[in-house]
Amino acid sequence: MFIAQELRKNNIAEYLLYMWQVEDTIRAFGCSIGRIRREYINRFDYSDEQKEEETDWFGNLIRMMNSEDCREQGHLQINKVVMMQLVELHAQLLSSTKFPFYNAEYYKVLPYIVELRNHGADKEENEIETCFNSLYGVMLLRLQKKEITPNTQHAVKEITTFLGMLSDYYKKDKEEGLKFE
Repeated sequence: MFIAQELRKNNIAEYLLYMWQVEDTIRAFGCSIGRIRREYINRFDYSDEQKEEETDWFGNLIRMMNSEDCREQGHLQINKVVMMQLVELHAQLLSSTKFPFYNAEYYKVLPYIVELRNHGADKEENEIETCFNSLYGVMLLRLQKKEITPNTQHAVKEITTFLGMLSDYYKKDKEEGLKFE
């Protein structure tokens, strides 16, 4: 919860990836709040009050996962909404002539998106989700200490830059409002 709050304020892309990781963490502990408390939350150097807050937060997420039928797979509605906001912002940025650097970065990343879709990515998912799924997949490979090819590392670097730019525009839009005319 504490990490999520900070990420949501500062970097929406990192927040979303973190929340996907939280969903998988909950699944790894069998959606059991007792196990999450004992085996996960207690490992952190939190005060008793912070541990209670964190436990409540995980408990709420578990309830949402149960009610939204995503105990086994998929994403919480709160995370889907963030993704939709990013997709909408992406479309607005691309359709505006005021953001040439964003457009340039998008066209730099587009070949990687096409390649990912040709190699098994869900062709129905939007391009932003394809980018997030690729970063999350590489993060999982790193956690498993599996080899990541130089080509994949290069693609991830470009996609990270692109999503970082989208995240920066998201933050600026939330704080100041972007003008798309």
